[in-house]
This record gives sequence, C-alpha cells and structure tokens, in this order.
Amino acid sequence: MASRKNIWKALKDAIKGSEVDYTKIDLKKAIFLLAVPMILELVMESTFAVVDIYFVGKLGAEAVATVGLTETYLFLLYSVAMGLSMGVTAIIARRVGEKRQSEAGIAANQAIIIGLLCSIPFAIAGLFFSKELLALMGASQWTLNQGYTYAQWMLGGNVVIMLLFVINAIFRGAGDAAIAMRVLWLSNGLNIILDPVLIFGLGPIPAFGIEGAAIATNLGRGIGVLFQLYVLFKGSKHLKPRLDQLKWKSSVALNILKTSIGGIGQMIISMTSWIFLMRILADVGEAAVAGATISIRLMMFTLMPAWGLSNAAATLVGQNLGAKQPDRAETTVWKIGYYNMGFLILVSIVFYFFRENLIGIFTTDTEVIRIGSEWLKILSYSYFIYGWWMVAVQAFNGAGDTKTPTKINVVFFWLIQIPLAYLLAIYFDWKSSGVFWAVFFSEAGVGLFTLWLFSKGKWKSTSV
Repeated sequence: MASRKNIWKALKDAIKGSEVDYTKIDLKKAIFLLAVPMILELVMESTFAVVDIYFVGKLGAEAVATVGLTETYLFLLYSVAMGLSMGVTAIIARRVGEKRQSEAGIAANQAIIIGLLCSIPFAIAGLFFSKELLALMGASQWTLNQGYTYAQWMLGGNVVIMLLFVINAIFRGAGDAAIAMRVLWLSNGLNIILDPVLIFGLGPIPAFGIEGAAIATNLGRGIGVLFQLYVLFKGSKHLKPRLDQLKWKSSVALNILKTSIGGIGQMIISMTSWIFLMRILADVGEAAVAGATISIRLMMFTLMPAWGLSNAAATLVGQNLGAKQPDRAETTVWKIGYYNMGFLILVSIVFYFFRENLIGIFTTDTEVIRIGSEWLKILSYSYFIYGWWMVAVQAFNGAGDTKTPTKINVVFFWLIQIPLAYLLAIYFDWKSSGVFWAVFFSEAGVGLFTLWLFSKGKWKSTSV
C-alpha cells in the first residue's frame, strides 16, 4: 500500500512539477519526474498531428496535398527550431547544474531573441512568395488559386512555432518539464477545438476551409507562447530570468549558436535522407510509398515514450555535468537505455505478430498491407537498438557535443543508407524490400556505433 501511495505521489509531482534538485535526488526518481511530463507532451503533439490531418482530409485530396507541400518547407523550419532547441537545452541545463541561475536566465533571453531572428526569413518567404514556393514543388492549380493561403499563414506566422520549440527547450533544460507539457497540452488542445470550427464554420463563425486549419494552428500556438512568456518571466520552479536581461549579448548568443549548429545539422540530415528514401520508393510504385508512409507513422507514434525518456537523459546529463558529477550523468544514460530497450522489445513483439492487423487499420489495399507489414517485420528485428541510439544521441546533445552525432549521421545516413537503398531496391531489384533492409543495416549500425562512442566517455569533457 505504501509503495502504491509513493508511486501516485511521484506521478502527481511529475505532472504538477517539482522544485527538487535533479543532481541530488535518487536517480530513478529524477528520471521519473522528468520523463513522465516529456512523454505526455510528445503524446499530445502526435495526437494533434493525427487530428489535424483528419479534419483537413474532409476537404479533399487537394487540401491534404497543400498541407503536405507546405510541410516540405516547414520541415526546414523544424530542423532549425529543433536544432536550436538542442543547444538551448544543453546550455540551460549546464548553467542550472552549476547553480548559475542568473547566467541561465541571460541564456534563456538570448535564445528567445535568436528564435525571433530565425523566424524572419521564413515569415518573409511565406507572406510574399507562398505561391512561388508551392509552384516550385509542383502544386496543383487548386493549391495555387485557393490553398496558398494555408502556406501564407503557416510560414508567415512561423514565429509561434519557433518560440514554442525554443522556450519549451528552456523549460526542459531547467528541469521544468511539467511546464513544457502544459504548454503543449494548452496550445494543441485549443488547436484541436478550433480546427473543425474554423475549417467548417459554426454559427456566426464562417467556414474558412483549409485556411481555417492554419488560423487554428497559429491561434492555438500563439496562446501557448503567451502562456510560456508569462510563466517564464514570472519565474518557474528552477529558472527566473528578468525582463531587463532581454537585450542582445553577443558572447552568450554566439555560444548558443555554436552549440546549436550541430543539432540543426542532425535534423537536416535526417529529414533529407528520408526525402531521398521516399524518392526511391516512388520509383518502385505508389503502393510502396503508401506502405512505408503508414509504417513510419506507426513507428513514430510508438517511439514517443522512448523520445520522452531520451529527452530526460539530455536534461540530466547537462545538469549533472554542470554539477561536476560526470559518473552520475553516465549512469543516467545507461539506466534510461535499459528502460528504452525493454519498452521497444515489447513494441517489437507487437509489430512482429500483429503487423498485418496494424497496417490494415489504415488501408484495405492488400499490396499496401503486404509492403507495410514487411517493414514492421524488419523493424522488429532491431527496434530495441533505436532505444539505445536515441538515448546516446541525446546524451551527446545534453552534454553540448552536438557535432559528434552530426558527423555520425552524415556517414551512416548519407554515405551508407541512401546509396545502399538505391543499390538494393533499384540495381538488384529488391524493390521496397531493398529500402527496408538498407534502413535496417544503416540504423542498426548507427545505433551500435553511437553507443560505442558514448562508452568512450569523451563527451564528459565538453564545455559549453
């Protein structure tokens, strides 16, 4: 009974937020307090993505295509935002671990200014060149005449996306993961409510069509950013930046940019390699693209808890290195790695035995089911390695060494995965199977190599 009460209390503390020092409390408790809100945050984000495309899908194939083409450019924005967030989390975590709260507050303010500056080129492109950008991607006449306003809103208002990523990275680095969770639940919850209202209309509110989806996203995320700023400058549990610090400080800003550049590179490499793989699958046929698309969505959904645990590793590594406890930082990674491995082994068992049933939820096409279930089967052979790879990468990122994973990704994704996929799929005519096995070999390899490099321990001497 006492044990059950302790678990419920820890769960309540994780969701509510705690003022504990994560460098001093029991390591299992520290992981739990940080991982729970991070997992719930990512679950909400993935839920919104599914709901959003569900409502847009009611408008027809042209509307869905418009969203897809716009997201091609948003992927570049996400690469910058997520890469910048890696650097911000590493630096904030290090300063908090060093008990230099004032400098952490200065870094938080510089991160906000950098986020604002990074959003300007995307806003200009979206507001004034949305039609040209969509035409460059081969958009239909419907998209160019009617759907382009979606791109205008999404790219023109991208500042809310950028700030949402950056300020949540500040909260995570400080150890205030519960706040980051509440921000995404608020913004995405509002988005889900506003989506059908603004797309289809309700009472006196007119129907905006696909433009309504973009307006809903901007409103939901904009309110989330206002909430972030209120909590941040009011003072969170671990960080209290001041408004009078909100001015440019080049030395701190340049350090953030230097630390973030590797993270941006990681994201760009991952996203471009996926584009190349989809291009190879397109040569195989539409069924191959459809099967792969469904499989990857299932894969990403099941990886959300593992990503949450990995993000907790980044925060704990950064804070413990700041507190001059490198051994505790390393122990954190091994513990979370085992948790991730156990979880993904269970997922692998489900993928292996129920692969056709899972793909069949999304389609009745027998060829698509065959191809999609084949990828799930191949994934199940090495899925647990993903858990170790994700944690090891986040350990490097949390330490501030964002360049090492970038270099590794260049070799395994650009120099091995893409050529091997083309060789097996096209040259040896393995078709979609060739792409799937290329992914298996390259990503199993990158996982094991990254873990081996982590075990060498050089990341412990990284300074930020």
